[in-house]
Amino acid sequence: MVAHYLEFERPIADLEAKIEELSKLSESAGPGAFDAEIEALRARAQELRREAYANLDAWQKTQVARHPDRPHFTDYVAALIEDFQELRGDRGFADDQAIVGGLGRFRGRPVVIMGHEKGRDTVTRVKHNFGMGRPDGYRKAIRLMELAERFGLPVVTLVDSAGAYPGVSSEERGVAEAIARSTEKCLSLGTPNVTVITGEGMSGGAIAIAATSRVLILEHAIYSVISPEGANSILWRGGRTAADAAKAMKITAEDLLAMKIVDRIIPEPTGGAHSDPEAAMQAVGDALDEELKAMDGLSPDELRKRRAERFYAIGRSGVQ
Repeated sequence: MVAHYLEFERPIADLEAKIEELSKLSESAGPGAFDAEIEALRARAQELRREAYANLDAWQKTQVARHPDRPHFTDYVAALIEDFQELRGDRGFADDQAIVGGLGRFRGRPVVIMGHEKGRDTVTRVKHNFGMGRPDGYRKAIRLMELAERFGLPVVTLVDSAGAYPGVSSEERGVAEAIARSTEKCLSLGTPNVTVITGEGMSGGAIAIAATSRVLILEHAIYSVISPEGANSILWRGGRTAADAAKAMKITAEDLLAMKIVDRIIPEPTGGAHSDPEAAMQAVGDALDEELKAMDGLSPDELRKRRAERFYAIGRSGVQ
């Protein structure tokens, strides 16, 4: 796999290019010829990575959240869910593949799991519409939540979307109404539901499946009512930059936890989730397991009451 380096990772990329060059020379020079030099460069690269990721600003975190090599919904399903059975369609118009969901077993527990899938290459990105849900996707989400409620199953949602698809066809089929009803269903669900913001969680396209009992976020993920680019365009008429907007919007995990918009930050491996996807997915699985166990035995009425109090508290705290 070709490594994708972000702009602030250029010094790391240069070192790793030197490591690769020395490794090739070592093959021709004989075993162990450059082992000491290679190990020193690897240690330095790891040190640079640790320093860089310990001091990311909001725009750099936005770049990390969008990194193409971060685990996607299908990766999480493969790593965490046994006997996954995808359920397709909204029983009304179409099967939207930007939002994928179905039934499976999470560490022995039957669950309904759904989330945004962006795709990894041209073919899959087009298939999944870059993770931008159409009305049919949110109506599918409602159908899955109703199924979960009927059979008393917890719901897990994984959010990673730049927002709902804003095209004419989406508007014609009532995307705003579909988002509102999906949000309503999340809030009124009589079974436990937990969200993890795994990458970017933007606008109503995210909140439609994230109005849950517990909202978790990966360390370098972002969550906001609009993208930094959109905020710059609308608020400043493009007079500043997306980086300026990201810094002003308080979209990082630390900011969101301080404002009680999210409940918990899940640490990522040094270098971000894309540097060690298996470790990142294991951390997400452990956090989900703890959250679901904490809600075992709660009645539907108690779940609804706690969920309502959680979201009312955000408004009462004066968060703008």
